[in-house]
Amino acid sequence: MDTAQPATPLAFRPGQDGYEDELAGFQTGYAQRPDVVFAVAGTDEVVAAVAYAAERGLPVGVEATGHGRPDASRGGVLISTRRLDEVVVDPVARTARVGAGVRWGQVVAAAAQHGLAPLNGSAPSVGAVSYTLGGGLGILAREFGYAADHVRALDVVTADGAVRHVTAESDPELFWGLLGGGANLGVVTSLEFGLVPVARLYGGALAFDGREVDPAAILRAYTAWAETVPDEVSSSLAALVYPDLPMLPEALRGRYLVTVHVAYTGTAADGERLVAPLRAIGPAHDDSLRELPYTENHTIHSDPDFPHAYYGENRMLDALDTAGLERVLSLTGPAADRMHVVHLKHLGGALARPAANAVPHRDARWLLSILAPLNGTGGTEDTDGSDRERLRELYAGLFGAVAPGAVGRALNFTFAGGDRTEGLYDAETRKRLAGLKATYDPANLFRRNYNVR
Repeated sequence: MDTAQPATPLAFRPGQDGYEDELAGFQTGYAQRPDVVFAVAGTDEVVAAVAYAAERGLPVGVEATGHGRPDASRGGVLISTRRLDEVVVDPVARTARVGAGVRWGQVVAAAAQHGLAPLNGSAPSVGAVSYTLGGGLGILAREFGYAADHVRALDVVTADGAVRHVTAESDPELFWGLLGGGANLGVVTSLEFGLVPVARLYGGALAFDGREVDPAAILRAYTAWAETVPDEVSSSLAALVYPDLPMLPEALRGRYLVTVHVAYTGTAADGERLVAPLRAIGPAHDDSLRELPYTENHTIHSDPDFPHAYYGENRMLDALDTAGLERVLSLTGPAADRMHVVHLKHLGGALARPAANAVPHRDARWLLSILAPLNGTGGTEDTDGSDRERLRELYAGLFGAVAPGAVGRALNFTFAGGDRTEGLYDAETRKRLAGLKATYDPANLFRRNYNVR
């Protein structure tokens, strides 16, 4: 006789000790106030949490690190996966199996012990599973493609409480939709994906003072250079005016920097030759281009590692309007009334190859994203949403400057409110995802996300 008791996940409700701690995440601008947070530590506990929500018809959100919160929310259920933090590397098969709470930094460290690397993003604190479900546009993207392209298997709990081990062979349609569909189809508890044989890089950042070197000239030189490099080079350009705040290094306070970030898997000698045209743009404020172990890949972008409030939008472009981009730079630079981070990422290469997943817009050649701290402080919640509305209107105008080349938006870089889903998928992909939603989540239980209805 089976006497096993059903799993009971750790639960936190408003007012209880631990509730606020469990809700703490990287994005502090979109407050989460669920009726209950289930802090799951195993698949059986995920099943119990999903069953609880389904029985009551409550909306479900899923969160590991809180980087990609779609919006503020009240009520319902939040499933916190941060305790699902196991990483298992198979160096012979060159694979990693990771739990839903694992951060990229953990995977990089585990894989590096075997001379391997995952297709991680630029920030080590981002959740590996959630980032991959959104596509995963990483440090080595032009050479190896999206992180989703390398997934071998997923374990997922769907709205009916079923635990499914999904591969391209066992269930090709669900496999397709989970990779690129975000959190729409269930709670993914673990992923298995391929690793690449990369132990070191040539890369870093080349920063110019935008008050001493013309930002438009830097932009033109960078985009012309990027069109000439091999697929082994992934790169981007970022422009921002650093606030004059005491927590920043003296050398950055108030400085307007236009920075080119580079990651190249070839030799250091070849890397030096490849970046020579960039160094010829003008005197550099900072030059960190060098050979480095892959475990230091996060230093290429040096993304902020502290929680803060932010709003961000993006457009994927199949063609560049240089004049439009120059206008974006001029309106977000020193003349702006607040800090904006403008990021132009070079796509193409392996990213353009078809794959058996729902990651769209593979014909895009560039990704333009713009992000700003909410309320101009970088640390507070935008309680009434007014600051988001101001930024939404501003960015709509800025992206209008490059509208002729826009083909859509990238899920991983959308921090603009979950009610805005237009452009995240092309019409055929959205229709196919909606069909899967009707099959696996007909009541739209999983709707605290960029929801496909």
